[in-house]
Amino acid sequence: MFDPTDIEPNDYGMSVQNGFLPERQPLQRLPDPYYNKWEDLTSDLPKLIQMEKIRQEIDSLPILSTSGLHQEQEWQRAYVLLAFLAHAYIWGGDKPKDILPPSISCPFLQVSSHLELPPCATYAAVCLWNYKTLDPDIDISQPDNLAALVTFTGTTDEEWFFCLSVAIEARGGKVVPMMRKAIDAVEEDDPQHVTELLNRFTECLKDLCGLLERMYEKCAPAVFYHKIRPFLAGSKNMAAAGLPKGVFYDLGDGIGEWLQYSGGSNAQSSLIQLFDIFLGVEHFSEGETKSNTHQSRQRHAFIQDMRSYMPGPHRRFLKLLAQISNIRPYAMSHKADSNVRGAYNAAVLMLRSFRDVHIQIVARYIIAPAQKAPSQGLTEKRNLATASSGAIDSGTNSLCGTGGTSLIPFLRKTRDETRDAANYSD
Repeated sequence: MFDPTDIEPNDYGMSVQNGFLPERQPLQRLPDPYYNKWEDLTSDLPKLIQMEKIRQEIDSLPILSTSGLHQEQEWQRAYVLLAFLAHAYIWGGDKPKDILPPSISCPFLQVSSHLELPPCATYAAVCLWNYKTLDPDIDISQPDNLAALVTFTGTTDEEWFFCLSVAIEARGGKVVPMMRKAIDAVEEDDPQHVTELLNRFTECLKDLCGLLERMYEKCAPAVFYHKIRPFLAGSKNMAAAGLPKGVFYDLGDGIGEWLQYSGGSNAQSSLIQLFDIFLGVEHFSEGETKSNTHQSRQRHAFIQDMRSYMPGPHRRFLKLLAQISNIRPYAMSHKADSNVRGAYNAAVLMLRSFRDVHIQIVARYIIAPAQKAPSQGLTEKRNLATASSGAIDSGTNSLCGTGGTSLIPFLRKTRDETRDAANYSD
């Protein structure tokens, strides 16, 4: 019998206490002064963007070698710095720049290859490896005790947006050992223990719903939509925002490649996908009977594709859990009125509630601002905000997320498929 308790989180770049967050807090600065140029630029990033000098500064950067990066934390810190500098360069003007200079492209591609990540501002760059605690004695799952290391805008709104995700990761990560125990309890055919663990899992999801609803406390929708969200956009499906071919990663001497990547998205959170895997929630797998097979496969492909935006060790952990997860078939093997089936259905519906809260946030932070006329000075910009507002104005109902998906239809279908995993009949 496979023993899930034999899985060592450290083998998968995870923390025993905080799930997919690193075991040790991210570096606040690279120790080698050779990289001060990267560090100094990112520390001044909001000011340089506001003064429209960020591109000039990056163009004057030398190409720094990655040979001075040794510990994994150093590679992660370099990835954060280069991700923010890259997106600041692309989106930090009235119009996007579709050519990324060698000073960013060369080291970014090398760092990304080491970490098994794409060279763009992924969820790992802006959240997982981009925080510090204000008081080391307070739980990391308290967002008020967190601060972002790097931001594009320097606003409290952006910092809160990132730190709330970090807090959710920390609080939700505590259920990972619980999942492993539940899988083992199924192997031992212990329905009482499975029921207890599922009930605890449901309580955790309920807690995460309340935490997610705190987004409104310190992040204003208009600030997020017009000032923060455009910098999180990727280069895939961004023709309307000004990147029809994506971005050319210039390596110098005429060498380079046009590449297209999704931007930072919560779909890149390994924790959220882990919830689905644990509960056996299927999202448009091929072969299912759905009203629109082509769209179904596209959505399924997007969810799978988002795993390539997760650190390599995290992807491998999800793959392992998908192979051994046994909760749903075990719950379905019990009668509809059994405690196990009831606990499973309750967990599924609470995950659906979590997605309901997310949809409500999207409606308030993206849909509503897109329907309003932008403030003076913003109308001349070309980015994800103006492209989204244009989609609303033209009645095309084609609002795209930072990941490049058709936003609301995707979220609603994902939520509804979560609900469909519950089963009340024998």
